[in-house]
Amino acid sequence: MILLYDHPLSGNCYKIRLLFSLLGLEYESKSLAVTGDRDGDRGEAFRAKTAIGKIPTVRLQDGRHLSESGAILWYFAEGTPYLPDDRFARAQVVQWMSFEQNNHEPNLAAARQWMSIDPDLHPSAEQIESWRLAGSRALDVMERHLSAHDFFVGDRCSIADIALYPHTEMAETGPFELGPLPATRAWLQRMRSLPGYVSIDA
Repeated sequence: MILLYDHPLSGNCYKIRLLFSLLGLEYESKSLAVTGDRDGDRGEAFRAKTAIGKIPTVRLQDGRHLSESGAILWYFAEGTPYLPDDRFARAQVVQWMSFEQNNHEPNLAAARQWMSIDPDLHPSAEQIESWRLAGSRALDVMERHLSAHDFFVGDRCSIADIALYPHTEMAETGPFELGPLPATRAWLQRMRSLPGYVSIDA
């Protein structure tokens, strides 16, 4: 049985749960602390399984472990409709997943972490404004693309969409407004309508 080291509030972990649900994959889940916890359930025993020491991590059926949400998505999407066969389309998937990790997630997720998950964080006003501006720019990039496309790569959902979905879906728990982004809101609804869709709090 696949084991997912998880946290119910983590957007990166939710990406994996969403793909597993869309694929109808059976798995077990073990909730760990989102960050820190070097002496608890994310201590040496966990880090011995994965040098990265982060969640999400999966234990595969053969006992090997894999970390980082993008790598896990790619591994399980291989051979499914969520990863295209075409060489250029696969490169586009990497393009959008790289955008998500470099431009999208660092700003939207950081702002949500402060506003909705860990109020003990005390970012400066300058840091909050930096997240807002950079996150809004990332959302604008998505809006422009989605104004002409139903999904990010090709004509169907791929792991590029799954990577970008969680923190966009939860953007308004941070300092972001989706009201002025009609194409993005329509895409979010298409994602929610996928057979097998599961919400973050399911």
